Amino acid sequence: MAVASPGNAQPVSSAATEAAAAAVEAPLGVDEIASSPNLKLIANLPKQAPFNTTAALGTDIAFQGRYAFVGNYDGFVIYDIARPSRPTIVSQVLCPGAQNDISVYGDLLFLSTDASRSDDSCSSVSQSATIKESWEGIKVFDIRDKTNPRYVKAVETACGSHTHTLVPAKNKKSVYLYVSSYSPNATFPDCQPPHDSITIVKVPLNKPTDAAVVATPNLFPDGGYEGRTGGSATSGCHDITAYPAKDLAAGACMGDGVLLDISKREAPRVLHTVRDTTNFAFWHSATFNNRGTKVVFTDELGGGGGATCNEAVGPERGANAIYDLTGRGDKRKLEFRSYFKIPRTNGDTENCVAHNGSLIPVLGKDIMVQAWYQGGVSVWDFTNSRKPKEIGYWERGPLSESQLVVGGSWSAYYYNGHIYSSDIQKGLDVLELNDWRTWTAKLAHFRELNVQTQPSYLSW
Repeated sequence: MAVASPGNAQPVSSAATEAAAAAVEAPLGVDEIASSPNLKLIANLPKQAPFNTTAALGTDIAFQGRYAFVGNYDGFVIYDIARPSRPTIVSQVLCPGAQNDISVYGDLLFLSTDASRSDDSCSSVSQSATIKESWEGIKVFDIRDKTNPRYVKAVETACGSHTHTLVPAKNKKSVYLYVSSYSPNATFPDCQPPHDSITIVKVPLNKPTDAAVVATPNLFPDGGYEGRTGGSATSGCHDITAYPAKDLAAGACMGDGVLLDISKREAPRVLHTVRDTTNFAFWHSATFNNRGTKVVFTDELGGGGGATCNEAVGPERGANAIYDLTGRGDKRKLEFRSYFKIPRTNGDTENCVAHNGSLIPVLGKDIMVQAWYQGGVSVWDFTNSRKPKEIGYWERGPLSESQLVVGGSWSAYYYNGHIYSSDIQKGLDVLELNDWRTWTAKLAHFRELNVQTQPSYLSW
């Protein structure tokens, strides 16, 4: 497997140059709104008790029909979004276990627990991972009754489950959960180093109570990136995006980016590994374009808690990196093309860095919407891999002018005509995009959407 270092080998992208040269505007006041003319907020539904504390962070989003399912460090919320301008809460499930990364499939909902707990129940309490009996992993809920989800199964996984990626079995009788976790420790009985693998959980759809670990493939048999000052060592993966229709997946694995062949669902194979030893600090997540010929990787510099959208950090750190897929079959490779970062400067009390986003299903173009924490929501075009550009944005001012309070958009996804943003502190935001470049997205309709299980849509 070839390893590339884009920071050393490639020219600075035009987007990076434009961002660096952008005029610095007056900072927004607390909760002040700013946006481009093509993107506007049409609804906000604040967090409700028991999720209305600063510590109850809103996290990822999954969609099914008229419903949005939003994770929270303390559980999850089901929203009715049949009228996007007036979302309502259908139910809330109190089940603490950070970060409660979420996905749905049919009548099942899956949650990731990556915080050591006293047991696998929803009434558990924090307990040190040094204790053998402590629990972390996957929880399975039956959601046939949206007003009363029912907890049906727990599966413990090595080092917990920071995130998981749902991959349907080819026979449609089961789903697989590719579980990403990291940071082993010799004092943790259930998370011993080295931890160069992911965990695969198989869930039979007709009997989800039989869900179990079926494989733990080692993605880094020769060891992952050893790390450096300002750059994470690889000790597992943070997140994986699968593209089942293409039998591909892209893994963001701390110090490494990987391209995977998932044609054999229980035995994914690494096709290519890339590193950025100059600018990337933490490989966080990935997004394919619709044709499966590009991958956007994000760098979560500062772990999501730092103010990195400023002149001191610059336009190439805490950014996205765009890679083209070249070659065929087992010779497919990731080749770096450019960086993209929002061209706005945020204040020192605003955590801001590249985070979760999704494709907007535009015919013939590569356009995505993306969360940047307190940097807001950005819509950007990477049709030209070497010259990405922002075409719309929406953001709030800081939560505080005097101290950094973690907040902002955790995930911003396009679903059936609107953009939905899970704001860590402010709840659910619904945005409307009106732009001639994206109007064809309104022709695409999905019955279900887990963004890290990337669907394909009609294109040309």
